[in-house]
Amino acid sequence: MGEVRAGGGGGGGGGCCPPMNLFRSEPMQLVQLIIPMESAHVTVSYLGDLGLLQFKDLNADKSPFQRTYAAQIKKSGEMARRLRFFKDQMLKAGFSPKKSPTQADISIDDLEVKLAELEAELVEINANGEKLQRAYNELVEYKLVLQKASEFFHSARSSAAEQQSEYASRQIGEESLDTPLLLEQEMSTDSSKQVKLGFITGLVPRQKSMAFERILFRATRGNVFLRQAVVEDPVTDPISGEKVEKNVFVVFYSGERAKNKILKICEAFGANRYPFSEDLNKQDHLVTEVSGRLSELKTTIDVGLLQRDNLLQTIGDQFEQWEFLVRKEKSIYHTLNMLSLDVTKKCLVAEGWSPVFATKLIQDALQRASFDSNSQVGAIFQVLQTKELPPTYFRTNKFTSPFQEIVDAYGVAKYQEANPTVYTIVTFPFLFAVMFGDWGHGICLLLATLFLIIKEKKFSSQKLGDIMEMMFGGRYCILLMALFSIYTGLIYNEFFSVPFELFGPSAYACRDLSCRDSTTMGLIKVRPTYPFGVDPVWHGSRSELPFLNSLKMKMSILLGVAQMNLGIILSYCNAKFFRNGVNVWFQFIPQLIFLNSLFGYLSLLILVKWSTGSKADLYHVMIYMFLSPTDELGENQLFAGQKTLQLALLLLALVAVPWMLIPKPFILKKQHQDRHRGHSYTPLESSEDNFQLGANHDSHDHEEFEFSEVFVHQLIHTIEFVLGSVSNTASYLRLWALSLAHSELSSVFYDKLLMLAWGYNNVIILIVGIIVFVCATVGVLLVMETLSAFLHALRLHWVEFQNKFYEGDGYKFYPFSFAWTGDEDE
Repeated sequence: MGEVRAGGGGGGGGGCCPPMNLFRSEPMQLVQLIIPMESAHVTVSYLGDLGLLQFKDLNADKSPFQRTYAAQIKKSGEMARRLRFFKDQMLKAGFSPKKSPTQADISIDDLEVKLAELEAELVEINANGEKLQRAYNELVEYKLVLQKASEFFHSARSSAAEQQSEYASRQIGEESLDTPLLLEQEMSTDSSKQVKLGFITGLVPRQKSMAFERILFRATRGNVFLRQAVVEDPVTDPISGEKVEKNVFVVFYSGERAKNKILKICEAFGANRYPFSEDLNKQDHLVTEVSGRLSELKTTIDVGLLQRDNLLQTIGDQFEQWEFLVRKEKSIYHTLNMLSLDVTKKCLVAEGWSPVFATKLIQDALQRASFDSNSQVGAIFQVLQTKELPPTYFRTNKFTSPFQEIVDAYGVAKYQEANPTVYTIVTFPFLFAVMFGDWGHGICLLLATLFLIIKEKKFSSQKLGDIMEMMFGGRYCILLMALFSIYTGLIYNEFFSVPFELFGPSAYACRDLSCRDSTTMGLIKVRPTYPFGVDPVWHGSRSELPFLNSLKMKMSILLGVAQMNLGIILSYCNAKFFRNGVNVWFQFIPQLIFLNSLFGYLSLLILVKWSTGSKADLYHVMIYMFLSPTDELGENQLFAGQKTLQLALLLLALVAVPWMLIPKPFILKKQHQDRHRGHSYTPLESSEDNFQLGANHDSHDHEEFEFSEVFVHQLIHTIEFVLGSVSNTASYLRLWALSLAHSELSSVFYDKLLMLAWGYNNVIILIVGIIVFVCATVGVLLVMETLSAFLHALRLHWVEFQNKFYEGDGYKFYPFSFAWTGDEDE
C-alpha cells in the first residue's frame, strides 16, 4: 500500500472543515506481520525504535508462564533486580547515576554475566564490610567496658583500703558494702563460711537500664550487686548498627544459678557482655591490645569503603545505558509474547494498528531487520480488512498537547470524529480570560509562565513535584491564558482594579465642580467615544455596577450562544464525514433551528439594543414571546416586523421538537430492515469504508432491532437538548459572575489594604499594608481565582460545548515504543 499523507478530514468531510492534522485523527489500518523466528527479536526492536505500531495480544487466553518467551522475561527481570540493587547501593553511598550520551556497546548476554559478577563482588564487599564494622563496634564497646569497669574496681579498692586501715586502727566501725567483695581475706574468722563472688560486665541500653536493674533484683531476690556508669556519647550497636545511648554495668553475684539467671536477663534486654579481668596488669594489656586492633580495623574498613565506592562509581558510569538496555530487552520479549506462533513453529504472526502514513516506514524497518539478522526469508506485511473500531491517534507537539489532554480527560475522541482541541486552543484561554480579566494580574501570570518557558530545558530533564510538573506541562496553555487575560483586562480597563487612560482621554467630563464624586448624573460627553474598552470614568461611579453587570451579562450570553452554535455545526461536520444523512436532517437542522429561534434571537436583540441605544426590556420581550405572543410590544419593540418574526421563530421552535423526536427512529428501523433483506452483504470496497461503517454508531448492525429502545433513546436525547439549551445558556452566565467577583475582590484588596494603609501617612503601616496586599493578591487572585476560572472554563467546554457533537467513546493509540519504556517503572 502506498504512503498516504496524514492530516485532513479525508472521506466525506473533506469539504466541510479545514484540512488540518489535529481536526481528524490519523487514518488507521489493521496490519498483519508474519516474521521469521530468526529475525523476530531484531524486527520488534526496530519497530520499537520507530514507535508507530500498536500490537494486539493474540495470546490473551494464555497465562504469562505458558507463553513462548517466559524464560527470557524472567532473565530480564533478574537483571532488572540487580540494577535496582545497584541503584539502592549508590543512593546509600551518595552517588547518582551519570547520564552518558554514548550507547552501551555490549550484548545482553555479556551484560547478564557482568551484572552477576558485579553483584557477587558488591555483596562480598558489603558482607566483609558489615563483619568488620560489627567487630569494630564490639571493640569500641569493649574498650568502654574496660575503662568504666576499671574505674569501678579502682574506686572499690581505694574504699576497701581506707576501711581496712580504719578497722585496723579502731577495731570498730561499720563495714562498707563493697569491702567483703573485694578484699583478699574476709573479715570473718570462720574460713569455712567464705563465699567466692563472680561478676559480669557489659553495656545495656540506657532506656532499659532501670527495668534491667529491677528485673535483676527480683529474679535473684536481691542477692546481686549492680553498679552502672553512663557513657556520655551514643554508641553504635554492633547488632542493629544504630546509634544508642548506653550504660556500662557490673553485676556481682554468687553461685551458678544466679549467673544463669543474669545471663538470660542480659539476653532479653539486649545487653552486650564482655570479659573483664581483676588483674590490673591484664587490664592495661587488654586496653592496649584493643586500641591497636581498633586502629587496624579502622584502616581496613576505610580501604573496603574506598574499594566499594570505586566499584559503585564504575557501575554509575554505565548504569543509565545498562538500565535502558534491560528495559528495552524486557519490553521486546513482552511484545514477542503477544505474537502467536505459526503452525510450522518457524514464524511469528503479529497483528496491530498503525497510521496509514507509517506504512512505508514499517516496511523499511522490516526490510532492515531481515537484512541485519541475515534472515533468508523477509517478513510479510499485509493490511487486514476489519469492522473493529480503530484507536484514535493525534500527532501533537509541546504546544498542542496540553489542550489535547484537557479534551482527553473528558473522553478520547471516537475514531476520526471532529476533535474539539482545534477550537479549544483558542476558546479555552479566552473564556478563562473573560472571567480573569485584569491586565495587571495577566502580566503576573505571563511572567511566571515565561520563567517556565525560559527554563524549559532545565525543567524537562529534572524530576518535578506533582503540582509543578502539571504546571510545567501546561506552560503554553497558561501562556495563552495570560495573554488573553491581558487583552480582556485592557477591554475591562482594569490594572489591579485601577483604570488607566491608555488609549486616550475619557469621553466624559464634569458638568461643574459639584460632580467630584464622578457620578454619571453630573457627567457630560465632551469627546469622542473611548476608542478601546471600557471608558475609565465608569470606574468608581455609582453606575459602575449596573453598567458593567449589563455589559458582562449580555456578553456572556453572546459568547455562549456562539460556542453552542459552533458545537452544533461540528455535529454537521461529523454527520457529513461519516455520510450519515439522518443526523444531518433530523439532528443538526432541528437543533440549529431550535437554539437560534430562542437564544439566537435573544443575541440578535442584544446586538440591536446596543447599536440603537434602545431602552427596551429584553426580559419582558423573551417572557411574553411565550406567554402572550400575539400582544403588541409597545415600547419594547426594537425594529419593524419584530412581532411577526417572533411568531415565526416560536412556531419553528415548536416544530423542531417533534422533528428531532419522531422521524429518526422510524428511518433507522427502515434502514435496518433494508439491510437484512440482502443489501448488507455487498463486498467491501476499501478499508476506509469499513472503518466508517464500524465507527458509525447509528448504523445498528445487530441481528435484532429494538425499536422501543431506539425511540426511548431519541426521546431522552431530545428532552436533554431542549432543556439543555436553556440550562447551558444560563450556565454561560458564570462568565459574568466570576468576572464580577474577580473585579470586586481586586477592588476590595486595593481600597481596603493598599489605599487604607497609604492614608495613615506612616511608613511601617504602609510597608505592612503593601505586604498584606501582595500576599492577598498572589494567594487569592493569582492562585485561587486562577484555579476557579480554569475549572469553570473546563466545565463550559466539557458540558456546554462538547455535548453538542462530541461522543468521546474512543480509545487512545498506544504504539510499542522505547520512548515510553524509559518513563515506566518496573
